[in-house]
Amino acid sequence: MANEIPSKGILKSEALKQYILETSAYPREHELLKELRKATVQKYGNLSEMEVPVDEGLFLSMLLKITNAKNTLELGVFTGYSLLTTALALPKDGLITAIDIDKEAYEVGLEFMKKAGVDHKINFIHSDGITALDQLVNDNQEFDFAFADADKSNYPNFHERLLKLVKVGGIIAFDNTLWFGFVAEDEERVPDHMREYREALIEFNKKLALDTRVEVSQISIGDGVTLCRRLV
Repeated sequence: MANEIPSKGILKSEALKQYILETSAYPREHELLKELRKATVQKYGNLSEMEVPVDEGLFLSMLLKITNAKNTLELGVFTGYSLLTTALALPKDGLITAIDIDKEAYEVGLEFMKKAGVDHKINFIHSDGITALDQLVNDNQEFDFAFADADKSNYPNFHERLLKLVKVGGIIAFDNTLWFGFVAEDEERVPDHMREYREALIEFNKKLALDTRVEVSQISIGDGVTLCRRLV
């Protein structure tokens, strides 16, 4: 099918991917996250690949708990699998500021967040990323942790704003930085509709590697998550 999104993940062995999911990911997946995942597939079909995979969700949940994050920011929500993951991981008085231009997709997940009793932790901002981030900067907001999973071409612009919003020592996580593994493929082997973000992410990864304001670790989970710990 034209413009179809590839299966999320960079493992070249489908058997190994399924082993990881079935052995350690699916058994640990919260029941409401499982229901949301199925509802997203039912409503959006192949576009459901935009959600973070289950093993990545578990990784993010543990990371939030290890860092004792309490006030977080999520840029790019879709139906909210990672948002619900975060809400479940944060303490009772935790808060998530969630930004997305697609309110309809967010409301698909909101039903499950209400069932989980965590919807009170979520402040949803119906906006594009740059406008919302600029307003948060103007409001002198500060966050412990930020997860960016929106327009990949805007990652450099998001990064500059997130460095003003996330506290020193806090974490900024950028999703999809290996872009289904296409960053390491010759361009002619990449589907046409995947090339723009591939090029943007190749350049972004180069810039992050040289950015002395952050400590960087690129994790080969999902289709790549880059963690940036703010140093200054």
